[in-house]
Amino acid sequence: MGIGGPVGSGKTALIEALIPIFHERGIEVAVVTNDLVTKEDARRLQAGGLIDPLRVVAVEAGACPHTVIREDPTLNIAAADDLEARFPDLDLILIESGGDNLASTFSLDLVDWWMFVIDVGQGDDIPRKRGPGIMLCDLLVINKLDIAPHVFVDAASILSEARDVRAGKPVIGCRCKGAQTVGLTDIADAIARDLLFRQVVA
Repeated sequence: MGIGGPVGSGKTALIEALIPIFHERGIEVAVVTNDLVTKEDARRLQAGGLIDPLRVVAVEAGACPHTVIREDPTLNIAAADDLEARFPDLDLILIESGGDNLASTFSLDLVDWWMFVIDVGQGDDIPRKRGPGIMLCDLLVINKLDIAPHVFVDAASILSEARDVRAGKPVIGCRCKGAQTVGLTDIADAIARDLLFRQVVA
């Protein structure tokens, strides 16, 4: 499964928030992170205590983060193959792209399903700009709903507009940090139902 989106949209934070939910549901998970020239996101996940550090692998994407998830995903395929070989009980491998722009998409040679994460801090016009990331993903997540009033964005409007431009394809609003999270169960349900083909109790 791929998780893409611009720098700072909350991709790693979303992974951190989803891992405990996956554990509660008995879903065995591993993570491949992509950073430009560091292993920053992998180290963050490894040090967080939420997942066995050995289940997190870093790929250094170089200057073009979309290349290693779309045009030539060889490094990510190799990382995923390595995780599958070492942990044959895995149900799900999360492949987090390096922060990129709205044109970022995943090769279907690499992932079976992918989400794109934007946040309200990037402006209320982001859905209107469309872009392949927003239009082609299986699930669009609009993160950081809690900061909407502080950046003069109407959360309900940005969600409605995103649903309009995606013509009915799924959109979920999210707050993945803080004492009161929003949308995480809905995101986990979508992954379980649409990717893992598990029954989700309403």
